[in-house]
Amino acid sequence: MLANILKDSYNRDLNKLKLELMAYSNQSDLWLTDKEITNSAGNLCLHLIGNLKTYIGGALANSNYTRNRPEEFSQINISRNQLIKQIDAVIIEINQVLDTITTTALESDFPILVFDKKTTIAYILTHLTTHLSYHTGQINYHRRLLSS
Repeated sequence: MLANILKDSYNRDLNKLKLELMAYSNQSDLWLTDKEITNSAGNLCLHLIGNLKTYIGGALANSNYTRNRPEEFSQINISRNQLIKQIDAVIIEINQVLDTITTTALESDFPILVFDKKTTIAYILTHLTTHLSYHTGQINYHRRLLSS
């Protein structure tokens, strides 16, 4: 049951992320920063993609994804369509994991030490949904504040 709830949450929020990107009237505004707003919407999107590909794709689906976190915050001017294609690929990967994960697996230790102590797969998957939602909200605010 938890896997289905998580799947619904990831699909809802990743599709919301795509809608937020599409709501920018000018694609170039995805890369704006200003004063205290040091992360662009595009970089936050790349960060979310990298985060999910690392902790779900790499750790649970064994995708061999190698994360370059600094690049998530330094790349610029990636097209909106390319970002959306990457989000779509993450949705597929997450759905494949959550379609096959068992309750027993959810209760087992996450294969990577993420915090200062061991946590379960269920804990990390839940944490990742809140992380996704948090940054999607930032992107919404960024768009309304800085977009032309």
